[in-house]
Amino acid sequence: MHLDLTMKLPTGFGRLWTAQTVSSLGDGVMHAALPLLALTLTRAPMALAVVVAAGTLPWLLFGVLGGALVDRWDRRRTMWIADTTRALLLVIPAAAAALDVLSIPLIAGVAFLLSLGGLFFDTAATAYLPELLGRDPAFLERANTRLRGAQTAMSGFAGPPAGSALLVLGRAVPLLADAVSFALSAVLIRSLPAIPRPAPQARESLLRQAQAGASYVFRDRLLLGLALRPAVGNVAFLAVETVLALFAHDRLGIGTLGFGLLLTAEATGGLLGAGIASFLGRRLGTGTALTSTAMVEGLAILGLAAAPNPYAAGLALAVCGAGMGATMVLAPSLRQAIVPPHLMGRVASTSRMLAMCAAPFGAFLGGWLATTYDVRTPLYAAAGLLLAMTAVTATMTGNRRVEAALRSASDWKSPATGSHPADALVSA
Repeated sequence: MHLDLTMKLPTGFGRLWTAQTVSSLGDGVMHAALPLLALTLTRAPMALAVVVAAGTLPWLLFGVLGGALVDRWDRRRTMWIADTTRALLLVIPAAAAALDVLSIPLIAGVAFLLSLGGLFFDTAATAYLPELLGRDPAFLERANTRLRGAQTAMSGFAGPPAGSALLVLGRAVPLLADAVSFALSAVLIRSLPAIPRPAPQARESLLRQAQAGASYVFRDRLLLGLALRPAVGNVAFLAVETVLALFAHDRLGIGTLGFGLLLTAEATGGLLGAGIASFLGRRLGTGTALTSTAMVEGLAILGLAAAPNPYAAGLALAVCGAGMGATMVLAPSLRQAIVPPHLMGRVASTSRMLAMCAAPFGAFLGGWLATTYDVRTPLYAAAGLLLAMTAVTATMTGNRRVEAALRSASDWKSPATGSHPADALVSA
């Protein structure tokens, strides 16, 4: 069975895509501006680390509980309220910057609250999208391809240099620019069609509902495989990211500008990977495509570790980015197609929390290996970890398991197209 590429996505998706594109641009602005703002206040590494850590804490502390709340709430309302709140929140540090009373604790607090808002927005958006698209795998892959491509372009290419440039105009300027992006996103989200909430389950405590969502992931081998993939990947990629600047400077002789171009190569590969994800799914089957992209990532990091010059390193990072880009289209699309609507928020937040919890271990691993052995060692270790993960998850996310899950999910008839999700099955 094949995807029908002639079918148009529902009109509402265009507004959702525009909202997330605008918001991603604001995220890219803040990705560059927030650490630079902190740097204008202190040069203490631990103080800067606090700002970075504050942005990860909400997922670690409230990830599963946030998913349970999203499954209770109206998803569209959750999204626009989260964006409106973040827009208003950014006015506080902007005013503090204008009055010259900005401080590291204030920046860290804002980073924490912005990330908390992002937790609710992202989880609600993940749960809302399959309902908007009738849970059709064909629509979901095309939609996630466009969303991922826009996110990479805005937050990876346009946003960071814009954030640096706006900071030159004044410390409050990038903060206000991000606030405007959230406000525009909220207006667009508010205009999306209302979708009835899933039928409420037996009334349980929030904690029990959160546990049920996490248990659903760990009991299902396919969902567990899809969750382990980014978790193990984050250990590997954070080990690489921790030493990448040092590796580029000491082993490749790359300066500041060259390092930026190196990261651009990875982002370019990510755009390409997102663009060919559906083709890979049709050609290989979704399960085999996911196994293949995992192997590509591992081999690419191995190539990066052995790279003799900046050009080879850039090519390796581009190939790795392509594997990551394709994975980040195929895996979420599959998850959105097979998870029951009333569990979607909890399943998505559980998977995201596992990935976020794994990231600090990767950073520590990379720093320890580089200190104890050599700056290339974390890269070789990351490559080995990715290739080992390929062998393990291949049995959990194979084509047969994917096909069985989609057939099981076909009981949920698509309100948008009148067809069953399995009718658009991506298989070899």
